[in-house]
Amino acid sequence: MASPNVLSSVNYAIDVQGLGVQYNLRLTRKNTLRTTFQNILSREGGDRKFWALRDVTFRMVPGESLAVIGPNGAGKSTLLQVLAGIIYPSEGVIDVRGKISSLLQLGAGFDQELTGRDNIMLAGAFLGIDHKVMLEMQQPIIDFADIGDFIDAPIKTYSSGMRARLGFSIATSVDPDVLLLDEVLATGDQVFREKSRQRVLEIAANAKAVVLVTHDMHWVTEFCNRAMLLEKGRVIMEGGPAEVVDVHVEHSARSKVEREEELKAIAAKAAAAARAKAAKAR
Repeated sequence: MASPNVLSSVNYAIDVQGLGVQYNLRLTRKNTLRTTFQNILSREGGDRKFWALRDVTFRMVPGESLAVIGPNGAGKSTLLQVLAGIIYPSEGVIDVRGKISSLLQLGAGFDQELTGRDNIMLAGAFLGIDHKVMLEMQQPIIDFADIGDFIDAPIKTYSSGMRARLGFSIATSVDPDVLLLDEVLATGDQVFREKSRQRVLEIAANAKAVVLVTHDMHWVTEFCNRAMLLEKGRVIMEGGPAEVVDVHVEHSARSKVEREEELKAIAAKAAAAARAKAAKAR
């Protein structure tokens, strides 16, 4: 995804300029290919395009850890998928330098029928790591994941937490230049959470870039040295973690009050309609 428009002499890990991702909402579970085709021919349904991200611009240098926060539907996971190369942007320029490691990619590569041990080797092949190198890395990865005898059981028997532990262990063991994480640090018991935290801190300390999407504000302020607030696909604020978290908390509280007032208004309207109907029936 490198672009010739970005100067190669600049030392950065990630450079994003004017990023936009647009989805077409015509294809939904209730809107099949057949009905979509019919609507296109008849020009029914109108323009149902949606910008999941718009005008997103930021740059990270090696050693930085960026927390991406915001309400549900803000575009956080979409941003990670673009950085991982899973989604191609609709507009803008993006350049991610070096080897990328992401649970998004590894999760897609897990084979449900293979054991955890075999999936470690499969992930290595997926990431382009030599087979002999992965054999040497296998036991440390198993030890860190700490899922016991399940390492020799098929992935399909794993809980979501066990899958996340194994995926995290692989993703952080392959010496990535850029590490992308989505809520993984919320997985597992306190011991594993602390192990995870220390592992990610080590990666950032070794001049690697880490992008973390999370709803846990404690991780934002304690772990990251930068934070970005996304709302409705746009960057609302970027800066120090504590300041960005304060704005996010304030916006979340305001949105909650607005939703509660809206629900009260809907309930009052429904009650009034019910009374009017009852009175008319008398």
